[in-house]
Amino acid sequence: MRVISLVPSATETLAAWGVDPVACTRYCEREDLPHVGGTKNPDIAAIADLAPDLVVVDREENRRPDFEALVNAGIEVEVLHIASLDDVEPELTRLAERIGVDWQPEPLPGRSDLPPLRHRDGADERVRVFVPIWRRPLMSIGARTYGATLLAYCGLEVAFGDRPDAYPTLDEADLASESIDVVLAPTEPYPWHRRHLDELGAYGPVHLIDGQDLFWWGIRTPAAVRRVADAVEQALGSPTPPAGTAGEARAGAQ
Repeated sequence: MRVISLVPSATETLAAWGVDPVACTRYCEREDLPHVGGTKNPDIAAIADLAPDLVVVDREENRRPDFEALVNAGIEVEVLHIASLDDVEPELTRLAERIGVDWQPEPLPGRSDLPPLRHRDGADERVRVFVPIWRRPLMSIGARTYGATLLAYCGLEVAFGDRPDAYPTLDEADLASESIDVVLAPTEPYPWHRRHLDELGAYGPVHLIDGQDLFWWGIRTPAAVRRVADAVEQALGSPTPPAGTAGEARAGAQ
């Protein structure tokens, strides 16, 4: 089956299943494959020229007008909707069935197998993490996002998770009103780097974290849960991350 993926997470997962897409977006980190634009601005004509049997999109990642353009061009589209950890298994199961892949989901690590993430001072309440995903304007993640549910599974509380927006925009007054135990600065979508540590340090102890583990769902999800939990455990013990992590290397290259 000729599949085009417009979702980086799906591109990675399809390849792990042995189904290399015939094309993908420039954000999928597959320089060996043809690129058909970005997630928000795919090249519909280029996609049609490749005559795919199926194009994979995601409601959280791609735009409805592009979906409609693909359908109007007579192209079969599989629309995933993954906004939480609970969505991963059923949505990937449906995708696997659509493309004829025999996939057996790997279970998430048990919560008892993850490190206990506690305050340095031994307080009983859950550790509150602030996850900035953009710089100007400063934005974070709300509770109804995949990244927030992954952190919640690890036993953490996401600051600003009670906001109605999935990705709330914040100002200095918002930050001043929140109790933040750790700032988790992901390497994407904004490429936070060591040079930003002082800037973000105004809000709490800062730790760089691999943005792909936090936001890319799919074949990586079970292992990513463990890696994120381990990273937060390290952040609680030492606010400055070690140099040379894979996530930091990606951020530095952008």
